Amino acid sequence: MSSSSTSSCHGSGNPSPPAAAGAVSVAAAAAGPAAWPRRQCRDVFWLVVFLLHLLVFGAALALFGLNRFHQADRFNIGRYANLTAEPWGTPAGPPDPAPAPPPPSVYRSEDPSVPPSELTETYWKYYGAAGAVGAALACAWLAAAAWRKDGGKVVMRTAVHCLTAYLAVVSVLCFWGKHFFWGVALAVGAGLHFLYVMSVLDRFPFTMLVLQKAVRMVRELPDVMRIAYAFVLVMLCWMALWSFGISGIVAFGIPNGGQWWLLLIFSVSLFWTGAVLSNTVHVIVSGMVFLVLIHGGPAAATMPPKPLLKSLQYAVTTSFGSICYGSLFTAAIRTLRWEIRGIRSKIGSNECLLCCIDFLFHIVETLVRFFNKYAYVQIAVNGQSFNRSARDAWELFQSTGIESLVAYDCSGAILLMSTILGGLITGTCMGVWTYFKQSDKAVMVGSTSMLMGMILVGLTVVVVESAVTSIYICYAEDPLLIQRWDPEFFEQMSEALHQRLQYRSARARQILNGRLDHLPHTSSI
Repeated sequence: MSSSSTSSCHGSGNPSPPAAAGAVSVAAAAAGPAAWPRRQCRDVFWLVVFLLHLLVFGAALALFGLNRFHQADRFNIGRYANLTAEPWGTPAGPPDPAPAPPPPSVYRSEDPSVPPSELTETYWKYYGAAGAVGAALACAWLAAAAWRKDGGKVVMRTAVHCLTAYLAVVSVLCFWGKHFFWGVALAVGAGLHFLYVMSVLDRFPFTMLVLQKAVRMVRELPDVMRIAYAFVLVMLCWMALWSFGISGIVAFGIPNGGQWWLLLIFSVSLFWTGAVLSNTVHVIVSGMVFLVLIHGGPAAATMPPKPLLKSLQYAVTTSFGSICYGSLFTAAIRTLRWEIRGIRSKIGSNECLLCCIDFLFHIVETLVRFFNKYAYVQIAVNGQSFNRSARDAWELFQSTGIESLVAYDCSGAILLMSTILGGLITGTCMGVWTYFKQSDKAVMVGSTSMLMGMILVGLTVVVVESAVTSIYICYAEDPLLIQRWDPEFFEQMSEALHQRLQYRSARARQILNGRLDHLPHTSSI
């Protein structure tokens, strides 16, 4: 946290960072609106890059979609897909004039592998259905999690028990359809997921406790669920254009694997766009949760007017550049950190392997210092740049010991499982439908539909994840905030933190003694 910041509450509804780590002035926060300096736009470069990316990729998607809309190869893009290098020694000369294209009514593609009936609208209906299935799953997930008292248990049990079985079933379907690569990949994924669940089974009671309290917080803030539904609608609008262009690419026969490369490029674009929208929801919800904990409840008399609208305004204006920047890296680094932690904890006495894993672990831990999901809470609270917010959050966790509790909690992994499961259901539905219509394109449509489903479900999952991260930040800033909100939960978190710190201290002594035992014995002089 920045030491120059003051602890007060802006009239717009966003709390300021504390004057020092672990010391939030609740009295100042509850005193009401105060004069605040206006927030400055942060990470503007990445905001410009993201907007240019939307413009360029949107134009490209429109071009590919229109190229085969109602007419095959309308813009004659096929001439670029079929270029071959001239052999050595071929005399240079003027190129042969291109023949005039036939009328649209009798036009046929020059590529014999692509039937003339495969147009953009042939596949657009599959992606339209994928968007509908993904949106329905997203809304159903949030309703099941937030509108039930045991929503945390429902989320956890569904993610843990269903994902392994579903991955195994889909791998069998891939083998049945003679897609051996995808069958092996999904079977390996099912095995790794099962092993991960077995390795962290002892952490599930605490994880379920945290998820239950986060779901309770979301249930107390119904406005944030409406924000999530609104962002799902925004994402569906962009997916309409994205799926229009992707349908044109799938219908357009590009040799030498060109289709897969284009699909990969545009899938990365969709993933970044979805991550930006998801993290925007993250910032909005984090600001609201922080306010509720500082003021003692959503119905407190000291709550500022229209806090949700002001949080939304900050998220899509001054903080949007930071959101665009962090969305490029946080998801990948967080997933890599989980995997390395799981491998590291299971290594026995193999010193060589342990040394290599430790080297990777320290690299990832350094990256986590600059790219972590807790930065979004800081962005919502104080409006600083992404890297500054990430460093402040991580230093706060390190200085208070909360990082040991965060590392023990598996709620992030559980919510990621829910996202993957939603994507798998969407991709399977569309892949099976496509298989019975155009079997050779089933994997293409299924894999891209899976990405659409993951992004849509992730937009609602992030609501609960934001509540979890905000609870940890508030507990690190001032544990009394959690105690005022839920005394029993405060005692449980304090006990868990005490146990984790004791465990880490004992493990450090054990490692140190083991290394001292391996030192060569020398006679005393």
